[in-house]
Amino acid sequence: MESTTTALADRPEATAGDIAELLEPLRREILAHCYRMTGSVHDAEDLVQETYLRAWRAFHGFENRSSLRTWVFRIATNACLTHLEGRKRRPLPTGLGAPVSDARDEPRPEVGVSWLEPMPDDLLWAQGPPDPAAQAVSRDSVRLAFVAALQHLTAQQRAVLLLRDVLAWRAREVAEALDMTVAGVNSTLQRARGRLAAVDPDVPPRLPDDDRHRRLLKAYMAAFEAYDVPAIVDLLAADVVWEMPPFPGWYQGPEEVGALISTWCPAQRAGDMRMVPTSANGDPVAALYMREEDGVHRAFQLQHVTATEDGVARVTAFFAPELFAAFGLPPELPPR
Repeated sequence: MESTTTALADRPEATAGDIAELLEPLRREILAHCYRMTGSVHDAEDLVQETYLRAWRAFHGFENRSSLRTWVFRIATNACLTHLEGRKRRPLPTGLGAPVSDARDEPRPEVGVSWLEPMPDDLLWAQGPPDPAAQAVSRDSVRLAFVAALQHLTAQQRAVLLLRDVLAWRAREVAEALDMTVAGVNSTLQRARGRLAAVDPDVPPRLPDDDRHRRLLKAYMAAFEAYDVPAIVDLLAADVVWEMPPFPGWYQGPEEVGALISTWCPAQRAGDMRMVPTSANGDPVAALYMREEDGVHRAFQLQHVTATEDGVARVTAFFAPELFAAFGLPPELPPR
C-alpha cells in the first residue's frame, strides 16, 4: 500500500475514485469507527463517504509523515466530531435511567429520540466474524452494550477513548489529531474510562459459537414461530433484560417478558410470526416478520439476542422495519 500511496501522492490529478480504491482495504475499520462514534449504521455509512471526500480534498498535503491508516482515521474522527456537534446521544431504553417497567402497562413509543441502531455483521466482516486472530474489527469493540455505553460520553471523550483504547494510538498522536494537549488527552481518557466502567453492564460471558449456542437459538426462534410463550420463557435467563426501542420501557425477568409478549404482541396463533436468522454486533439477530390482515408476513422487528450459559440473557428488539434493508433482508416474505 505504501508504494501505491507514494505514487498517488506524486499525482496531483488523483481522482476521488483513486482515493476510494486506495482506502478500500480500510473501509470496514473506518465504518466500525464511525459506528462506535455515532451509534448509527446509516450515519456511519454516510461518514465513510464524507471521510473519502475529505481525504481526496486533502490528499495533496499527505506527505507520508504518518501511516495512511493514521492519517485517514484522523480524518474520519474529525468528520464524526463535526457530525455530532449539537446532536443528542443515541440511547437504548435501559440507558435512559428509568426504573424497570410493568409489562401490564401498554408500551408507547417515544418518537422524539434518535435510538441506537445495530450494525449488521456483513458490513463489518465479509462472511460473518472471522477467526479472532484475523479480525481487523474485533467483536468486543462493536458489541451492542459497549457502543451503547459510549453514548454516555461526550463526543470528544468517545474520540479519545476509541483512539487510545481501541485503535491503540499514543497520547501524542491523539493530541495532534484532535488539537489537544497530551495532558488534556490523558485527563479526558481518565474521565471517559471512569464513566464507561459505570455504565457498561458486567454480563456473563456469551456462549461460544458451538452446538449449544445453535440449539438455543433454534429453539428460541421455533418458540416464537409457534407463539409458544411458556417455551419462550423457559429459554430466558433468570435475570433476562428485554428492551425494544422506540418504546422507552424495559423489562426484567422471564415472567415479566412472558407477560409482555402475551399481553401486547399482535400475534394470535402459531404461524403469525416467522423468523429469519442474521447477525449484528457480533451476536445473533432474529429478524421477525409478522403476518398482517392480508396474510402477508412483513418486517416487524429485529431481535438482537445475547445468549449465555443460563439462557437468553438480553434481547434488544428494534422496532425499525427500515433497518431490514441494511441487513439485506426483504420487506416481506413469500408464502411457505
